[in-house]
Amino acid sequence: MSNSTSGPSQHPDPGAKPATVRIGLVSISDRASAGVYEDKGIPGLEQWLSRALLTPWTPVVRLIPDERATIEATLIDLVDREGCSLVLTTGGTGPAPRDVTPDATLAVADREMPGFGEQMRQISLNFVPTAILSRQVAVIRGRALIVNLPGQPKSITETLEGLKDAGGKQTVHGIFAAVPYCIDLIGGPYLETRDEICKAFRPKSAQRPPAAG
Repeated sequence: MSNSTSGPSQHPDPGAKPATVRIGLVSISDRASAGVYEDKGIPGLEQWLSRALLTPWTPVVRLIPDERATIEATLIDLVDREGCSLVLTTGGTGPAPRDVTPDATLAVADREMPGFGEQMRQISLNFVPTAILSRQVAVIRGRALIVNLPGQPKSITETLEGLKDAGGKQTVHGIFAAVPYCIDLIGGPYLETRDEICKAFRPKSAQRPPAAG
């Protein structure tokens, strides 16, 4: 993992607080970016985040082809220049030759967070045995977390939110439960979630009083 291809990282000043948290949403698809069919990844992400987050946020959207150089440049731009604290990508994570999202993500990373990929595959294995073919990764760049997600809205929801039984009890934790505290630890903004959608986990020492509604 190296930033050598992009030069020194220009990370936003942590003292400059944006009015809302900026979240990058990147859909990576040759055909959707060319207009052959309608992209479903970004709408799926926007809908889930709108339900799950209490913290005001602003989406910064990109729809791009499966080109490694383009993906790398897009991730760098979203973190270093757009000031996104979280970047979620969809698409391009399989073993096919054009699936280069994980490779591009690792190329712009300061550090990898392997637990996210492990849990994403574990969730998907509840539905399909081919989940082991996914190469999804999560990484840290500066004060931002970048996570590769599936491309279908249903799979996005399952991955972020986890699995619940008929009574609504959590049976498998989704990855987003760990996202807010991860962003805390790397110096990003404090994200609050709606517990009924996805209860963010923080140790008691890291919890703040709920924001005034």
